[in-house]
Amino acid sequence: MFLPLCFRRGSSLSQRYQSSQNLPDDYRCGKSLGPVESLQEHPQQSGKILIGYSRGLVVLWDLSTRHAEQLFLGKQQLESLVWERSGNLFVSSHNDGGYSVWAVTNGNTYNHQPVSSTIPYGPFPCKAINKILWRTTQTGSPVLLYSGGMPRASYGDRHCLTIQQDKEHVTLDFTSRVIDFFTVHSIEQDKEFDEPSALVVLLEEELVVIDLQTPGWPSLPTPYLAPLHSSAITCSFHVSSVPPKLWERLVNAGKAQQSRQYAHRSWPICGGKNLAPQPKQQELLLTGHEDGTVRFWDASGVALTPMYKLGTANVFHTDCDPSDDPQDPSDDPDMQQEEEWPPFRKVGCFDPYSDDPRLGIQKISLCKYSNKLVVAGTAGQVIVLGLSDERSDHLVDVSVVDLLQDREGFTWKGHDRLDPRLKPAPFPPGFQPLVLVQCMPPASVTAVALHAEWNLISFGTSHGFGLFDYHRRNAVLARCTLHPNDSLAMEGPLSRVKSLKKSLRQSFRRIRKSRVSGKKRPIATPTSKVQEANAALAEQEDVAPIQRRIEPRSADDSLSGVVRCLCFADTFLRDGTHHGPTLWAGTNSGSVYAYALEVPGIGLGRVCDRGGAGESSVCVEAVLGKEIQLMHRAPVVSISVLDGRGKPLPDPYEASQDLAIAPDMTNAHSVLIASEEQLKVFSLPKVSAKTKFKLTAHEGCRVRKVALVVFSSTAQEDYSEHTLVCLTNLGDMHLFNIPALRPQVRYDCIRKEDISGIASCVFTKNGQGFYLISPSEYERFSLSAKVLTEPLCSVQLDRPLEHLASDGTTPPQANGTHKNQLGQAEGQTEEPPSSLSSPMSDTPLDSPLSCADLTLDSTGEITVEDVRDFLTTVDEAENNLKNIKEEEGRSTGILIN
Repeated sequence: MFLPLCFRRGSSLSQRYQSSQNLPDDYRCGKSLGPVESLQEHPQQSGKILIGYSRGLVVLWDLSTRHAEQLFLGKQQLESLVWERSGNLFVSSHNDGGYSVWAVTNGNTYNHQPVSSTIPYGPFPCKAINKILWRTTQTGSPVLLYSGGMPRASYGDRHCLTIQQDKEHVTLDFTSRVIDFFTVHSIEQDKEFDEPSALVVLLEEELVVIDLQTPGWPSLPTPYLAPLHSSAITCSFHVSSVPPKLWERLVNAGKAQQSRQYAHRSWPICGGKNLAPQPKQQELLLTGHEDGTVRFWDASGVALTPMYKLGTANVFHTDCDPSDDPQDPSDDPDMQQEEEWPPFRKVGCFDPYSDDPRLGIQKISLCKYSNKLVVAGTAGQVIVLGLSDERSDHLVDVSVVDLLQDREGFTWKGHDRLDPRLKPAPFPPGFQPLVLVQCMPPASVTAVALHAEWNLISFGTSHGFGLFDYHRRNAVLARCTLHPNDSLAMEGPLSRVKSLKKSLRQSFRRIRKSRVSGKKRPIATPTSKVQEANAALAEQEDVAPIQRRIEPRSADDSLSGVVRCLCFADTFLRDGTHHGPTLWAGTNSGSVYAYALEVPGIGLGRVCDRGGAGESSVCVEAVLGKEIQLMHRAPVVSISVLDGRGKPLPDPYEASQDLAIAPDMTNAHSVLIASEEQLKVFSLPKVSAKTKFKLTAHEGCRVRKVALVVFSSTAQEDYSEHTLVCLTNLGDMHLFNIPALRPQVRYDCIRKEDISGIASCVFTKNGQGFYLISPSEYERFSLSAKVLTEPLCSVQLDRPLEHLASDGTTPPQANGTHKNQLGQAEGQTEEPPSSLSSPMSDTPLDSPLSCADLTLDSTGEITVEDVRDFLTTVDEAENNLKNIKEEEGRSTGILIN
């Protein structure tokens, strides 16, 4: 549809409207009318359009005769226009929160009175109705949909969209701004009614679809484009090769949730075809959120599909809970308002407002073989959950573990712990809490470890770490890691008493100390020079000739007692002949604690039957076996135990159920300790250094994330290698072989300025990874040449201008050429190149493409290189037109790879 130039924004009417003699004088100038707000094509006669000006004037313009057929004089500022299907009337919305219905009659060229005018949420001042839709139905009552119109004083900050039909009235209340909306309805010309089936609402943070055919207008579950950041993401955890049984139970639990919240209709939008092969294994991505929820995502393919949501808030009493007092008058239904107006209904899953920040999930660990899950939060809560297919009402066992061990001189200044429920609570099918462990002080949990085969969990905070037997409900160990001067650990992450002046003072003190230590050097003697030379030779083992100087960290640094990592392992700690369960913990000050565990039923290097008599009465014991202090006191990022072949130990249940190769227990084991500055391998049980790589001294960077990954060969199916992957604060990925720690390759992955992306990165066991490129988007990358997850899909387009090509004429425009590979992908012959065209005349009026009210926001910078990509030469344009003629009668397809 091509419009005359006189209808551009703010054009003058005095030169074009010959039948405007009855207009008031102040409406005869284009400047007084304001800009053009809406252009709407007649639904039955394509040669006529409605032109709406901001001042309120609406003109029915005939393109063929180039004159105005009718004039409609509104008294309020115009926001939008919409036609009724028959073209006998149209609806206008205005900035005063009202809408008007206008009749289009033959012979009447001037109309200044609408059929009806309504302010639905008046009489007090209301906000503007930004967009309005009118859809007809066979029942006789049209469906009216509009955004905005809320009372300014009471609900001016709400993001609302209203649906009205006869006496049915619902105000959809969203948590983000409404960008645009349209309906899925019948667009065939021979149909008499619109019969809308669904409402699609594009919000600033999510996409919501409402079922208009089901009573109550419920929402539809989103199969894709689900908002990852419905609540702010605080942590993530990846699970590879999920067993089919666990996958099926999670799918059933998710379906049970959706049946209670959403409609049962199918998704009304066709997004194309997925041509990617079926994944060889099922993968899960678990995300922890600020509101205390854990969401399970299907990460097997390209798109993250929501599967199941776990909530932990019902384990505790929060401020938003209803009162338990039977005398509370607020619970009396007679005291409550009979009917709320406007009739709000909260819609959408994006909810960034947390009822209690202490509910935030900080760490997650899942055992895919025993179906045990551990989630730990901001207020020191550690919850052990088990998977159940039935609904349950039970009381959660609560245990308190004091990590300070009654140390004197420390006072917790942070937030209080969450109060657990003292009565049985209902839990839906899915993961249900079994045990709640509350750390004291209630600081944020910084590390967790789960060993389901031993029924043990370990957890660490800024004050220490603990060991808990969730089978016997018994606390085994509590170790305080605080330094006497570690005062900031007492304040907590949510405390307001942190002193910026104190932090600055400590920083300047460290700088001054490093300068003084650099100036004051002892007088070198011949003996000391020999010792320094010998030490330098001992350090030069396959290292670069020039190394950067690393300043030792002071033991008085704040938060030195933070536990950074925890690890369970069946290895040799006491001697070289007997192996058994061990627990390893690494702190922010470079300390590593190794405990030998006495687990009932496990001894002499083998797992015994756990069901013996008296087994439940015997408690787990922990004895400190080794304590390691790194020289430069760099924070310990990861601890991993390697078997006699230099391979990582298998996960719990993998070796006992023949799901993985049993570890080598005949040769000596070793432990790989990764700090922020270096990687080091120690032999066990003597804990003597074998090999190391000083990453900070060589590369000038610090280690942020570490993972042991299996890389499979593309040439040989049964060959694979274990590799250490290191993510640094510069966003680089360093790969080392183990246990020799020889550098293999380095990749640039994440921008060094993207601090949140580096902090959110999580690795998979097969060489892939995820990190947040924004609060709402995950970037997926692969370090493996064999394991790749790439998009491969197609979108089939209709050719609305095929009749022009068949007549021998050239379509008016073309967007270029492309190679259509859809035929090859489906086993057909290769098709010739085809062009893409997107005419507006065949697009439904309510679609976002033709919506005149759609606001486009461009925040990026356009460079010369960007513009050059869209410039074509004369030869290219001629080739485009030639290709259009050659593809006569063919359907257009797009292949995305």
